[in-house]
Amino acid sequence: MLAPKILVIPGSLHVGSHNGRLAALAAKELALAEAGVTRISLADYPLPLFDAEMTAEVGPPQHAVQLQRMLEAHQGVFMTSPEYSASVTPLVKNAIDWLSRTRGRGEPTYGAFKNKVFALGAASSGPGGGVRALLALRQILELGCGALVIPEQITVAHAAEAFDDMDNLKDESARAALKTMARRLVELARALA
Repeated sequence: MLAPKILVIPGSLHVGSHNGRLAALAAKELALAEAGVTRISLADYPLPLFDAEMTAEVGPPQHAVQLQRMLEAHQGVFMTSPEYSASVTPLVKNAIDWLSRTRGRGEPTYGAFKNKVFALGAASSGPGGGVRALLALRQILELGCGALVIPEQITVAHAAEAFDDMDNLKDESARAALKTMARRLVELARALA
């Protein structure tokens, strides 16, 4: 049976980001669940603010094309997002906007999101753990892009105190939620491999 390929996208560029740490932990869990894991940084795909007119005139920027190809090469995606003003970060939303409009000849809008399974995570210094960001991200991906997003997700509240010295989650229930989410993502992505 083929190992599914899972793309891990931290939705923050900050050094030492809680969401980056969560993405690294998810990558480990996904590998333990026998997935082929690729972890990227959106810093490697710098994009201007999405502009439909620019896209119509000159086409998408090269980094959008590269990011879209990266997404297409995987059956599953784990994405984190910090919570900004009870929603996703501009970085995450802009990347999704570009991915939703960047496509090859004859491919439909939102084509990069089809035949993929997504899982979500957030880490926040507040008590909500970024759950409002995940509600918004789920809406963008499911309703806006037509993606399949699994119900299992991971939120880490009080993130500054949530990780130990080895960058593992201290809380047993959070560790269990991460493991459950990873296994479910791999299971569904394997069906698409």
